[in-house]
Amino acid sequence: MKRRLLAAVAALVLAITGGVLLLGYVAGADARAQAGMAPATVLVATEPIPQGTGAADVAALVTAREIPAVAVVPGALASLDDVAGLVTAAGVHPGEQLHGGRFTDADTAAATGQVEIPADLHQVSVLLDPQRVVGGRLVAGDTVAVFVSLRDPARTHAVLHKVLVANVQGGVAAPARDGVATAGVTTDGAAADPEAPAASQPVPAESVLVTLAVSAADAERVVFGAEHGTLWLSLESADAPEQGTRILTEEDVLG
Repeated sequence: MKRRLLAAVAALVLAITGGVLLLGYVAGADARAQAGMAPATVLVATEPIPQGTGAADVAALVTAREIPAVAVVPGALASLDDVAGLVTAAGVHPGEQLHGGRFTDADTAAATGQVEIPADLHQVSVLLDPQRVVGGRLVAGDTVAVFVSLRDPARTHAVLHKVLVANVQGGVAAPARDGVATAGVTTDGAAADPEAPAASQPVPAESVLVTLAVSAADAERVVFGAEHGTLWLSLESADAPEQGTRILTEEDVLG
């Protein structure tokens, strides 16, 4: 009899303890949910913000909005005071939240090698592994050849030559070109050290976003290659020959 009574008391104590713990967990979950839904003020772009725009000029292109805290991106800005004197490191599209990672100092922005793009050219971006973009060491102003590989059947061809690189995001500092050190930025956005030896440059671990300046017809070829196959870029100087290429097939490689 005593054993049954003790067992009943123990079961009752466990039930009460479990109930208390469950109520505590539910209350905590509610509190966390409410905290996530609490409004937070962030700056959101209302118009396109070009790369290199100063923080003072950005003010006219953004608005302050209240959104749930859970939707706020890391480093989101509620004010431009924290980035005063800086410029945008990349373009910002309407609807995007502004965050500190979008800004850099003017010297670093200049080091990325921005170039003037002819008005009659399209700019199209492709996201590629570093090995497909000369180890991630391309910079704006370089010219490249574009290779497209398709499957079923497998074939590869250099479809474009002397394509102007309009912008590069990611990668590492480029090596010297023609005896002159080419400025660049590291993967963390810091300015590259022009005196650092080539052997000390890090290997990029992430993808590189390369923007190419091309005609409308060539933009179609780039987009088709990215959508239906794979792309590979080679650094191509103005004097590099373009002759001798062909549509390469499996038979050509193995035969």
